Amino acid sequence: MATDGFTTCLWFDGRAEEAAQFYVSIFKNSRIGRVSRYTEAGPGPAGSVLTVDFEANGQKFVALNGGPEFTFNEAVSFQIHCADQEEVDHYWTKLTEGGGEEVACGWLRDKFGVSWQVVPSVLMDLVTDEDPQKAKRATEAMLSMKKLDIAALKKAHAGE
Repeated sequence: MATDGFTTCLWFDGRAEEAAQFYVSIFKNSRIGRVSRYTEAGPGPAGSVLTVDFEANGQKFVALNGGPEFTFNEAVSFQIHCADQEEVDHYWTKLTEGGGEEVACGWLRDKFGVSWQVVPSVLMDLVTDEDPQKAKRATEAMLSMKKLDIAALKKAHAGE
């Protein structure tokens, strides 16, 4: 491979630059890179944005203005592992603002239709506990939530 790692390409319908700027504004260790534009050869209008290279949280992405042929769905999502409720709340608020949608069980769709899972790191310990009753209670609590509430998950796990 010519470079380390992978670059995720996200297909947008005319909103690639706006999306890249949105993601860069939310995550630390983020930046906009090269912006390429359509030429007279098309298929988009000459001078309009074709792609935007960007990094979000150190991950490489390219936002492509590919047109309306494809849209996002939950078959692909990005997981954000959060250390505490403050991080959960931060990412949840930022990613749902401006037209995002709360879905279920820690999942949301941002205003561009990209799916995210905002997950507290403790979640897997709670829902995979060796005690099946504790795991069941934590899982049932998670299934009843949109944004995950760590304190409520821990209470359910403990049987409180």
